[in-house]
Amino acid sequence: MAEMADRRSVARVVVPWRLSARVLGSHDVQILDLSTAGVGIEHGEPLQPGATCTLEFPLPFGSLHLAARVVWSLLRGAGPSQEGDREIRYHSGLAFTELTSEQQAALARALETLQAAHDARGRDIHR
Repeated sequence: MAEMADRRSVARVVVPWRLSARVLGSHDVQILDLSTAGVGIEHGEPLQPGATCTLEFPLPFGSLHLAARVVWSLLRGAGPSQEGDREIRYHSGLAFTELTSEQQAALARALETLQAAHDARGRDIHR
């Protein structure tokens, strides 16, 4: 996966706390990292590379709905579910598509908030 990191055109901020989002019409996901160009997510259902979706971000982001394309998706392994069972987990990278200027501005504000929290915890930015 290091090769993917080298191809990123903008820095991503690692989310310093557990932050959920939702792929509309599908399922909940956990946001791993975020940039103005895309998002890294963890989820329990497979996503097909090349597929398009709408990602709904929670209220700290202003309840954003952003169109995205699945760039890559890999089986990560199995982990505990909220019910205590084991469940399959995937990691995927999504690229945002067709963002309006308002969505770009809201995303930039959210990234500033995440960056401040990230810096306060002394973690590195992944590029």
